[in-house]
Amino acid sequence: MAETKDLIAPLAAKLTEAKQYLCIDELRSRLPQLETEMGRPDLWDDADRARKVQTEFAATKDDLDLYDRLASQIDDIEVLYDLAGEEQDESLQAEAAALAEATKTEFSELELRALFTGQYDQGDAACDLNSGAGGVDAQDWAEMLLNMYERWAAQQGFEFEQTDLQKGNEAGISSASFIIRGRYAYGLLQAERGVHRIVRISPFDSQARRHTAFASFAVVPVIPEEEVGQVDIDDKDLRVDVFRSSGAGGQHVNTTDSAVRVTHMPTGIVVSCQDERSQHQNKERCMTMLTAKLFALEQQKREDELANEAGESKKVEWGSQIRSYVMHPYQMVKDERSGETSGNPDGVLGGDVRPFMESWLRWRMSDGE
Repeated sequence: MAETKDLIAPLAAKLTEAKQYLCIDELRSRLPQLETEMGRPDLWDDADRARKVQTEFAATKDDLDLYDRLASQIDDIEVLYDLAGEEQDESLQAEAAALAEATKTEFSELELRALFTGQYDQGDAACDLNSGAGGVDAQDWAEMLLNMYERWAAQQGFEFEQTDLQKGNEAGISSASFIIRGRYAYGLLQAERGVHRIVRISPFDSQARRHTAFASFAVVPVIPEEEVGQVDIDDKDLRVDVFRSSGAGGQHVNTTDSAVRVTHMPTGIVVSCQDERSQHQNKERCMTMLTAKLFALEQQKREDELANEAGESKKVEWGSQIRSYVMHPYQMVKDERSGETSGNPDGVLGGDVRPFMESWLRWRMSDGE
């Protein structure tokens, strides 16, 4: 029984720490204000403001609910432990131990939130996938990764919006752009930035030989509406091309020249969207993605300048292999940075990517970037 009792003190200490880094007192004061805002009949007269209030309310309530649930579970553990001692009941002791273990696991999720330290970590993410070396295998691999991220988003309860898709010559895709919306979407997806490598028996090789293929993943934060003005985009710097959708057909295919490609001439950044019904909507989506990419580019420039002034050398991730997915001769997925591994590649490709994301976040905080 001493072992169960010993678990209570560490859990109580973790709860005290959580109260500090989650700013629980401030959240409790803020929640009634947000509830009042949510109840205003004119809230949606300003859609941008309404979405901001709605997002803040959901995040505030989520943090408070999780904190309060953990506090309640710690109280329950203490009660069960005391009852087990009074009644010499081993079943109550086992129940207390099981609840303590479950609470410990939940604290891992709570502590993960402390690792999201970036300004936009809690926000949405604009993503790009591109096939790399490996020919048709690489294009097939890019499509496999696209499916993986769509399944992962669904598992997290996130919204997945595909904005552009370029089919491969024989199979798969050459590129895809999409937005994932949900709390901590950008914070989590930063772990995926870089080159992904697959080793497998190629389904496109008549001699069934093993092939290696590569695809790259890029992600930038979707900038909140109220901050978009910080990015100065001159219309004279833009080239806008309109073309017909190259989609596979079905309900999303455009029957007019409504797909839009926008090129930012000074930087060479190109964004395109063909998923919306109208040219106007596609251009709006393009501008959202362009703004996000230009904002991220400016941030990266500032970080590089500061690093140069400090005499630091920054590791270049783009173009470097961050994770290997080996399907043959053995089954394993390994992250080259954090060392996280899985012996179930099919599960990972089915959307079970979160363990790799969490390991990367902890690696970055401890001894990574």
